Amino acid sequence: MAEQRDRLYGGGRNYQLRLRYGLSAERVDQMIAGQGGVCVICLRAEAKHVDHNHLTGVVRGILCFRCNGALGQFHEDPRCLGDAAEYLEYRGSHARRLEIVLGKTVYEGRARLDGASWPRRRQVPGSAREGHLIRKYGLDEKDVQRLLGLQGGLCAVCWDVPAEHVDHDHATGAVRGMACGGCNTGMGQLDDDPVSLRRAADYLLGRLVTSVPAAGGGTRLSFTVPDVDPATVPLDGWASHREADGRHRSRVWRVDDDHEGPTWLTLGLERLLGSYKAMAEERMASR
Repeated sequence: MAEQRDRLYGGGRNYQLRLRYGLSAERVDQMIAGQGGVCVICLRAEAKHVDHNHLTGVVRGILCFRCNGALGQFHEDPRCLGDAAEYLEYRGSHARRLEIVLGKTVYEGRARLDGASWPRRRQVPGSAREGHLIRKYGLDEKDVQRLLGLQGGLCAVCWDVPAEHVDHDHATGAVRGMACGGCNTGMGQLDDDPVSLRRAADYLLGRLVTSVPAAGGGTRLSFTVPDVDPATVPLDGWASHREADGRHRSRVWRVDDDHEGPTWLTLGLERLLGSYKAMAEERMASR
């Protein structure tokens, strides 16, 4: 079988790409080169993983491992990704609720018991879970239940799934709320970064990656505002472009309240029809 794959498809990688995505290894390499070698969502890591719509099979782009995984954790829901960005910036509905009830946008329990104060060999009073909550978050079980009560038992990000995990700011230690496993993991995979979250949401809506005229003729990809040619930026040179793009998307990013409203439905259909048209033209050209 290995010999047949090598003879018919040029190797195992080419075989797997054709089997799963209908792409050749050469075409994937061309797509990576067109992106300047960088993941179009985070603009930080190398593009290595083919991303596709699991419903239609249409290939959307080449991402890094973490961004590709984060889309799955958020169930490829752009509204949820956008809400996660607002949540991390303490300006979403959850932060407003905490400010109304508690007078601040974070939940504060007792002072955290860090490793210096409570070495692991010493036991914190209460159960093992209680000890973990106090050490890591400065919360006891009553604090957790109160926070869950403020959220109605649901995730503070998606408001769709029961909350299971205490979510906190890894830099300051401030507890932001209770999140479900998917939202908590998805935010972590995107480094708790609102810029990447909004870029991921626009990527799913078809607003991130566009084709623009190239300087030497033809077209090239564009995925930042202001626009920059990916071929002119080294892999470690995207920081300033990320910053400028993040400011822009923070100002303008919106999605209709209804997940299946005009914005979601229209953009999704336009992208799907455009992909089918491109596939049909490619097949006709190959005949």
